[in-house]
Amino acid sequence: MKEALDVIEQCVVFPRLNYIVTPNPEFIVRAQKDKIFRDILNNAVIALPDGFGLMLAAKFLKRPLNQRITGVDFIWHVAELAEKNDYSIYLYGAGKGIAKKTAQRLQKRFPHLKILGAESGYDKDGKMNDALFVEDIRLKSPDILLVALGAPKQEKWIAAHLPDFTGVKVAMGVGGAFDYISGSIKRAPKLIRKIGLEWLYRLILQPWRIKRIFTATIHFTYLVIKVKIMDSRLRGNDIQ
Repeated sequence: MKEALDVIEQCVVFPRLNYIVTPNPEFIVRAQKDKIFRDILNNAVIALPDGFGLMLAAKFLKRPLNQRITGVDFIWHVAELAEKNDYSIYLYGAGKGIAKKTAQRLQKRFPHLKILGAESGYDKDGKMNDALFVEDIRLKSPDILLVALGAPKQEKWIAAHLPDFTGVKVAMGVGGAFDYISGSIKRAPKLIRKIGLEWLYRLILQPWRIKRIFTATIHFTYLVIKVKIMDSRLRGNDIQ
C-alpha cells in the first residue's frame, strides 16, 4: 500500500499521462482477447492486484504478489493522502447520485479534502452527457481523477480522454468502489474478504452476476493451470 501511495505522490510531482489499473481475474480473462484492453493494462504506471484469485494464482505460478489492494480500500488511503498534501480529486461515474454520496462519505472522514467534482455523468435532464463532464474535468484539472464506469469501459475511457486532461496528474479506474463507499451496496464482512469468498457473498446478494463469477473463477482457473503446464514444459525443455 505504501509503495502504491508513493507512486501517487510521484505522479503529482512529475506530471505526465499517468494512470493506475486494478486488475482482477475478470480483467485477465478479458485481456486475453481484447488487445486494446491488454495494452492499456500493460502500460499503466502501476497495477494493483484487486482480487483474491490473483494472489492465489501468483503463488501457484511461483510469482507471488506482496499484497492485495482493493480499489475500495485504496480510495480511502488516496483520500487521506490528498487531504494531507492538499491534492484535489474528482469522482466520475457509477449510478445516479452515487458519486455525490461517495464524496460526502469521503468528506465526512476527511473534512479538508478538496473534491472538485462528483458526477455520475447525467445532466440536469437526467440524460447521460459524457461530453459535458469531460469538459468539466478538463477545466477543473483535478490532481487525481477516479473513474467508476466498470471494466474495460473505464480503462478505455481514461486512455481516450487522458491526453485532453492536461492538468490531471493521475487517473484510476475504480469499478464498483463508489457503490461500496457510498453505502449503496453492502460490502462483504472482513472475514469473508480475508478468506477469499467475497465472490460467493456477491453472488448470493446479486445472483445476476453468475456469468461474471464464472469468468472470475472457472475460466480464470483454467487459464492459470494452462500457464502452469506451459511453464513446466518449458523448464523440462531447458533441462534437456
